Order: sequence, then C-alpha cells, then structure tokens
Amino acid sequence: MQIQALNQDFVARVSGLDFTQPVPEQARRQLNEWFARYAVLVFPRQALTPPDFMRAVECFGELMPQQIKQFTLKDYPMVGYNSTEDLPLKDGKLQVRGENYHTDHSNEAAPPKATSLLAVTLPSKGGDTQFVDVRRAFDELPVSMRRRLAGLRSLHVHQSNRSPRAFAQLSPEALARIPRSLQPLVIEHPDSGRPALYLNTGRMQNIEGMADEEAFALIDELYTHATQARYEYRHVWQVGDLVIWDNRSVMHQANADYDPSERRYLFRLMVKGVGLTPWTQHDAALTV
Repeated sequence: MQIQALNQDFVARVSGLDFTQPVPEQARRQLNEWFARYAVLVFPRQALTPPDFMRAVECFGELMPQQIKQFTLKDYPMVGYNSTEDLPLKDGKLQVRGENYHTDHSNEAAPPKATSLLAVTLPSKGGDTQFVDVRRAFDELPVSMRRRLAGLRSLHVHQSNRSPRAFAQLSPEALARIPRSLQPLVIEHPDSGRPALYLNTGRMQNIEGMADEEAFALIDELYTHATQARYEYRHVWQVGDLVIWDNRSVMHQANADYDPSERRYLFRLMVKGVGLTPWTQHDAALTV
C-alpha cells in the first residue's frame, strides 16, 4: 500500500489496496493516520459492489444513515446515490444538489465525520468534484479575524433563507424531523487538533448574538476567502474511483457542467461523527 500527495498537503492517492479483500488491522490504522493528515483520500480502480463499498468505508468508522431516504438503494438503504436521473432541468442545465461549496449535514448535532463517493457511471466529460482545505484557509486569516471568530456560533438549518441553492423538497412531516444545530464558526479537529473554518452557506441561518446584516457579511467574507483557488483540489472522476473526505477539514462542491443526456451515477456513504468542538484561542494561532 502506497500513498502519493496530489495537491499541496490535503489530498493523496492510495494505491496497492483492493477493497474486495479484507483489510488488515495494521492497514486500517495506517489509512486513518493518512486520513487525519490529508483529509481527502483517492482510491483508484475499485470495482466494488454496494456491500464491498460499505466494508471499505467502514475502515474509517461506523456508517451513518442517509438523511434523505428517497435517494438510497432499495436493498442497501445505508448506501445513497447521486444520479442525473433524479435531477431537474432548468434552462437546459441540470440542477445539481451540492453545487456550491459546503460540508455535509452541518445541521446535525453530530455531523458526519466523512463522506465517500464511488464512481459507477460517468459522463464523457465534466461532473468533477472540487474540494477546499478550510484548515489552511483558517491558518491564513489575519490574526484580528481569528480573534474575532473565537467563540462565535451559527444556527444550521435544513435550508437557510439565504441559501444560494435549492435543497430537496421535503414534505412538512419530513421537514419537521430535520434537525437544527448551533455550530462553531471555527472547530478543532478531534484527531489532529488543527483548527478549521466550519461553513455552509446553504444552511447557516445566522450568527448567534449578531444582527443579520453583519452576520451574513461575515459569512460571505469567510466563504469568499475559503474558496480561493489556492485552497482547491479538483477531482476528475474515473470509473472505479473511491474518494473519501473529512467534513471537518474540507468543503466540497459538485459541478453541473456535463451533458444532461449522459448518465452520472455514484454510490454515496457517510461515516458517523461526534459533536463539534469549538476552537479556543491558542497563542500559537494568534501570532502574526
């Protein structure tokens, strides 16, 4: 099993591992060490069935049920799917879920530790997934901004009234079951201890104790900063790619830049997380 960095210090490709076979405990430990360091791992050429995919992702923790049950496999309800067949068209363009940078299910009290996609069928071009490193984005904020963010929290809901994209339409009963949670604007990673921005413009409804105009100006400023090209990796999918990412260390977004008549179909799994720990001011993080 070998690892090769693909982009700066947050994305790596792992080769020499066949997830159709049992993964030894020593290899599992190594994978989790790499995951805490890099945040995005790419495993190419994995020809996996849904049960294989589930066992592969279980190397990183306990699986988390999908929040929206309508996009799950009938025989394997823990496995979700992303499919062009379920996406509406507007002005000839697919309306792709996840088209702006976000972190998954941030409205949960314990958001998913990780999300993984497995490419099954792909269009001839387009449909890449982009990631940004929100740890490095926080590190490169001015000291004054880092001080300002310490202790701030935002309410995350199903869909913010200022969301840049439309979420899946839910019945009133289903919507009532969707949680709402206060989350820190800066979190501390439970394994590495690294601070990171925690943003999701589709779900952030406010900042606690702050007027809306000021709150959304701050959210927009942080989002613009964190999504700069220098923090980005763009994954060009190949069939059989298994990609897993740490929702506490990166944001991601989908792209609808492909022919809507071509099929794009990926399996999706999430790994259970824990409640987020707010970052507290450390002297080392507040020096110029």
